[in-house]
Amino acid sequence: MAAEKILVIEDEEPIRELLKLTLESAGYSSIDMAANGEDGLRLVQSRLPDLILLDLMLPGMDGLSVCRQLKSQEETRAIPVIMLTARSEETDIIIGLELGAVDYITKPFSRKILIARIRAQLRQFTDVEDSNEIRRDGLLIRDDQHEVRLHGKVMDLTFSEFAILQLLVSHPGRVYTRNQIISKVKGDGYPVTERAIDVQILNLRRKLGDWAANIDTVRGIGYRYKSDAQ
Repeated sequence: MAAEKILVIEDEEPIRELLKLTLESAGYSSIDMAANGEDGLRLVQSRLPDLILLDLMLPGMDGLSVCRQLKSQEETRAIPVIMLTARSEETDIIIGLELGAVDYITKPFSRKILIARIRAQLRQFTDVEDSNEIRRDGLLIRDDQHEVRLHGKVMDLTFSEFAILQLLVSHPGRVYTRNQIISKVKGDGYPVTERAIDVQILNLRRKLGDWAANIDTVRGIGYRYKSDAQ
């Protein structure tokens, strides 16, 4: 059985029970449940979870407010939050990601995809040999040497292309909005437009060739490096 603690914050009881059954069938036995944001935050403080499944449409304190509070506190900031939403509006998803959520699942959801997304966030990156080296599907990134090799061949990347690729590949399955990419790569307040990120992704894909299929465009939101969850 998996030892990770998972907290589910969802107001609809049938969905809570479905989530619990899905998690238990996947081997997760340490599961806490909350029907609203306030109870969820109390559970977080008393029993720090390893991952949170958070519904956005909650009574009282909504999911975005819960996420904002989690990410504002040092002891809970690093907990991965996967949003659950029935909304089709891109704005809510973007706000959640900008607040610090690592991923989102739209209802109705595939149980297999849900578990794959959870595992993508919880697992250690077993193909990382050390803190300065990342290997993914024939791609090698050496941070200390600022070098990228694809199937053994050194790639000629700009500083921004290298930083964007390293950011995405370091976090399989995680969605990054264009603003998040700008902030991570250039820093807050840097005068770069979202369109400039699209252009850099386009250039990066051209250089990566067939491997570029691993970089997924999340329509209206941003980009991610594909994992088993996609």
